[in-house]
Amino acid sequence: MRVFTGFLILLLTACASSPPAPVIDRTPQSQPQPPAVKPASKSTEVDKDWRPDSHIVKKGETLFGIGLQYGIDYKEIANANNIAPPYPVQIGQRLDLSSFKAKTAPTVESSVTEDGVVVTPMKTEPAVVADKPVIVNKPTSEKPSAVTPVLSEPKAIREPYSLQALNRTPSPADPASTVATKPTEVKPSDTKSTETTGAVGTGDEAITWAWPTQGKVVTSFNEATNKGIDIAGETGQAIIAASAGKVIYSGSDLRGYGKLVIVKHNKTYLSVYAHNSKIVVKEGQNVVAGQKIAEMGNTDSSSTKLHFEIRRLGKSVDPAKYLNQN
Repeated sequence: MRVFTGFLILLLTACASSPPAPVIDRTPQSQPQPPAVKPASKSTEVDKDWRPDSHIVKKGETLFGIGLQYGIDYKEIANANNIAPPYPVQIGQRLDLSSFKAKTAPTVESSVTEDGVVVTPMKTEPAVVADKPVIVNKPTSEKPSAVTPVLSEPKAIREPYSLQALNRTPSPADPASTVATKPTEVKPSDTKSTETTGAVGTGDEAITWAWPTQGKVVTSFNEATNKGIDIAGETGQAIIAASAGKVIYSGSDLRGYGKLVIVKHNKTYLSVYAHNSKIVVKEGQNVVAGQKIAEMGNTDSSSTKLHFEIRRLGKSVDPAKYLNQN
């Protein structure tokens, strides 16, 4: 009896000391959620036209100066606002400039994920459905379409190797002589060589700039105090067009510029030549790069020099950066 009791106690002790069975969580796990997509702002043109839709005339302003400020031919502003020669403007007058602004590129909706990935939808075109009906059980009475004939003659003739066969020149009747193909003729137009123009950028940016005169740059560009560069020289020294374009101003109506020439090269760029002693071109005249347009002087200036500007959409840019690229 004591032995049985001891065995029972030993059995109960072993059961109590055994580790419990592991618990396995079999509840369905939630699927990982895709990264949240944040709406992104519409893409804008890299270089947006900064010019306003209108301009309110201030004290001391003239139509010539307003045209230079925005890079627009003053005559075009006058036509758009029904202003007749001699193009007077009044303080507080509103000038409409909306038609001269560069057209912006169409915007595209896009989105950005949390990982910083920009997602832009692809542009798709609607499927084109043919207007012709589908023919089922086509009648068999129609004639079968023509079949391209397979040539079976002449057949190649294989001769045993011999010095006579090797040295024999094939005649026009030999099959081998008919295999030769006519060489392709190369026309002179197909071998045109490309030349480097030295132009900067593409489109309106593709302009080759030349220095407008010879001399030392005595004043560099400063957006606040000097809208261009000043090149010293001698009175009567030739001033040339820095690039091809159209003369949109020739006169002395802008205070501080003396005898002035403005050349418009395209919708984006124009160049300014100031303090001349003599002007040799007229408004509306087309000029080529390197053509003489004026002579250096000191009109409205304390020294003999050329004040030269490059304006992009009316905004002054450093001419040295453009001139030194060519």
